[in-house]
Amino acid sequence: MIELVESTDGIAVTNAAGGLNPDYNVGDIVCLNDHLNMAGLVGFHPLRGPNADDFGVRFPPLSDAYDLGLRQKAHQTWQKVRPADGKRKLHEGVYAFVAGPTYETRAECRMLHQLGADVVGMSTVPEIIVARHSGIRILAFSLVTNKAVLQSVPRGDDAALSSMSPRELIDHLGQGKANHEEVIEAGREAAKDMQVRMTDDGGGDDVV
Repeated sequence: MIELVESTDGIAVTNAAGGLNPDYNVGDIVCLNDHLNMAGLVGFHPLRGPNADDFGVRFPPLSDAYDLGLRQKAHQTWQKVRPADGKRKLHEGVYAFVAGPTYETRAECRMLHQLGADVVGMSTVPEIIVARHSGIRILAFSLVTNKAVLQSVPRGDDAALSSMSPRELIDHLGQGKANHEEVIEAGREAAKDMQVRMTDDGGGDDVV
């Protein structure tokens, strides 16, 4: 349980993501400090169309989309509530947003990692953009539910593969492959640690 003091001008969001950073393990939590909006770079952006001036400006800056003060509080609180066994860690990193619904190819994972992304997923960023457009402070966490495959795809001219049995070859090709059922299960196991308690200055509690 992460307890944070916050007024009503902020929201907390969570998602499941694939780990691109090789130092991250399944079950780790990542406090997001920036993102790559891959879909937005090719025109799929939530703020396209006429601007709603009552909510925000036409061209809102996103260089500080993830509130520093809230991130600092998250890290401070984690020191008090982190699991004693140390198996689940809190990192801070960059989230890559892709449109899906397919999981990423190996080449895409390597590209995103080289661009600076630590985790990748198919949600959250559009909502964050709209919230920041409206002046809402953001605290965001990703749960690493699987580790992305960064190794190159096996080559057809690799002689070593010829000596493998069909079962060995299937196992070799399947190493690290994203599986939706495993993603869901990892989310269930980490549900309690992904709860975010938002506490206002008056002492009232809301669990998001």
